[in-house]
Amino acid sequence: MSDVRIEHATDADRTAVFTLLDSEGLPLAGLAEHFAHALVARRHGQVVGSAALEVYDRGALLRSVAVSRALRGTGLGVRLTEEAIARARALGSPAVYLLTTTAGGFFPRFGFAPITRDEVPESVKASVEFRSACPASAIVMRKLLND
Repeated sequence: MSDVRIEHATDADRTAVFTLLDSEGLPLAGLAEHFAHALVARRHGQVVGSAALEVYDRGALLRSVAVSRALRGTGLGVRLTEEAIARARALGSPAVYLLTTTAGGFFPRFGFAPITRDEVPESVKASVEFRSACPASAIVMRKLLND
């Protein structure tokens, strides 16, 4: 997919990103407050994918990883996830956490492993995703970045 560029999201991308996430049933709560750490995948000027980080003092929360249906299976989700992890590392985050109800099999290839909610730092657990946006049944995963 050489015609797809991954770049920092801009305020002009908000509507397209929110529409993509809504179409995939992913939570929007709290994203606006952390949009400065959002990435978009762009093809022919259109947003076709997204990933975002919520950055806290003891870790980053990876969220909003989505790819338009037409581009699934092309490796774009892998590229977005790798770029988000690289960004968290560059920001000095010691670990990246995530919650998922549907993609538990996707994230281990990046070094994410299931953990309990008790193993998540309080600063990350204070996020809207942990407090209310994701159900208690969601899988919690962590990737340590000192590897």
